[in-house]
Amino acid sequence: MADRVKVRCEKVIPTVCVGDVDAALEWYGKVGFEELWRWGDPPAHAAVKLGDAEVHLSQHEPSPGGFWLYFVVEDVDALHEHLRAMDAAIGHPPEDQEWGMREMPVRDPVGNELCFAAPCMMKTPPLPVRREEVRVRMEERLAAVLRDLAEAKGMTVGEALEETLLHTFEPLGDGVASPHTSAQLRHIAALKKVHGLDYDCHASYRFVEE
Repeated sequence: MADRVKVRCEKVIPTVCVGDVDAALEWYGKVGFEELWRWGDPPAHAAVKLGDAEVHLSQHEPSPGGFWLYFVVEDVDALHEHLRAMDAAIGHPPEDQEWGMREMPVRDPVGNELCFAAPCMMKTPPLPVRREEVRVRMEERLAAVLRDLAEAKGMTVGEALEETLLHTFEPLGDGVASPHTSAQLRHIAALKKVHGLDYDCHASYRFVEE
C-alpha cells in the first residue's frame, strides 16, 4: 500500500457539468439559489449558493464516473508530488489560473474527476502604477513580523502592505477580506510568538511611543 499523505482541505465544492451556463443560472435562480459569480462572456463557469452550500456550474462534458468535485487544499504542489509517485491519473501538474487558483485535475480509478486547488497570486493582466515613498514608523515587533511575512511570501514590505490594505478595503460578510491562507495565518501566529507580539488587533489605538 502506498504511503498515506496528510492533506489539509479547507473546503470541498461539488461541480455540476452543464451545457449552457446562462440557462443553468436561470434554472438554479428559480429554484432559490443565489448567484455568487460568473466567469467569461458568455460564461463558462459560475457559482451559486443555497444557504451555506456552494455549488459550481461548469460548461464541461460530464465525467465518465458521474461527478466532479473541487477541493481547496493547503498545498497542491506537495499533493502533486505524492500523487505522481503513486502513478495517479493526473490531468496536468498544478497550474496557476487567471481566476486566482492553482489547479490540478485528477481522475480516480472509476473515472470520477477531482480537482485539487490552492489560492495563488493573480499576476495578470499587468496593472501599471506609480509608487511613492512613504516614511512610516511602526511598533518594532509588528515591523519584524511584517518583514518576515513579506520574505515568506516573496514580496517586498511595500508589496505586502499594498496587499493587506487592498484586502482590508474589501467588505466580506460582517468583516473584511484577508489576503492570507490558512497556512499563512499559522505562519503568522508562529512569527508573532518568535517576535513576542502579544497584543490584539486593537492595540495600536493605545500605542504610546517611548
